[in-house]
Amino acid sequence: MSDRQHFTTGNPWERAIGFSRAVRVGPFVYTAGTVASDEQGVIQGADCYAQCCYILDKLAGVLQAAGSDLSHVVRVVCYLTDLADSDGFTRAHREYFSAVQPATTCVAVRELFGTGSVVEIELTAITPHKA
Repeated sequence: MSDRQHFTTGNPWERAIGFSRAVRVGPFVYTAGTVASDEQGVIQGADCYAQCCYILDKLAGVLQAAGSDLSHVVRVVCYLTDLADSDGFTRAHREYFSAVQPATTCVAVRELFGTGSVVEIELTAITPHKA
């Protein structure tokens, strides 16, 4: 596919596992499931809300590199290790997406990559049409 582009954040897991943080195909940008890990793979944020904000800020940067932004997100998928943390996710989601209102799914899972990780988020966005 000649219109397929790959984007990275430099996280060591991307290189070690062999995946892209985001892939753009045509007008669509698909992000990988992302936890709140920094460039050294250390989880940032003491609670779900803080981890969500870290993740969404990281994904905002990769969307920008791919020619989109958070205002063009059409789908959010969230994985929580404990549904009791859903208030942290919903608070962050409301702050970042209340004007956009993307289709959103949130599910509980047993475990995530990264010691201390309580949330993982993936996004699907479109790229704006250029006039």
